[in-house]
Amino acid sequence: MKILPNLITALRFALTPVIVLAILHGEWNMAFWISIAAGITDVLDGLAARGLHVSSRIGSYLDPIADKLLLTLIYLAFGIALAIPWWMVALVFGRDLFIVAMAAYGFFFTTVRDFPPTVWGKLSTFVQIIAALAVMNNRGGSSIPAGPFLWTMVATTAWSGIHYGWRGLKMLHAARAAVPS
Repeated sequence: MKILPNLITALRFALTPVIVLAILHGEWNMAFWISIAAGITDVLDGLAARGLHVSSRIGSYLDPIADKLLLTLIYLAFGIALAIPWWMVALVFGRDLFIVAMAAYGFFFTTVRDFPPTVWGKLSTFVQIIAALAVMNNRGGSSIPAGPFLWTMVATTAWSGIHYGWRGLKMLHAARAAVPS
């Protein structure tokens, strides 16, 4: 039972290429429903870890990696399938690369070791998920337009990137100021 949460997370890793292939083959309804299943695994692994009191360090790393890999590859597949403009794909990638670069700079060149997510980052990720589902749903034949969801994703992703940059600069400046001359 100790490894159950990590097995559920591993299922999300396994579903990721299936979703990407479904998108690339134009199987939008399949991609949509498998994405819903992957989302359920995200909820279940956390519930299992808390309910069984078996949280693990590896699980705390694997869960966000599985989430980010799934979302990143879905958006990349959207770009390849021409389901969304490439600049939207670049925005999603760019924000994440920017955050990783700032965290790496803080880790290697300052005393900053903790770069927790913000409410804006969590909101942005949530909206990216909803927008991805809206694209799949619309491409699968639904009359619900994906455009409003995509524009909301653009706004929240851009804002969270700006907010992370502002917060990161404050943290890095404070860390530099705390180092004796």
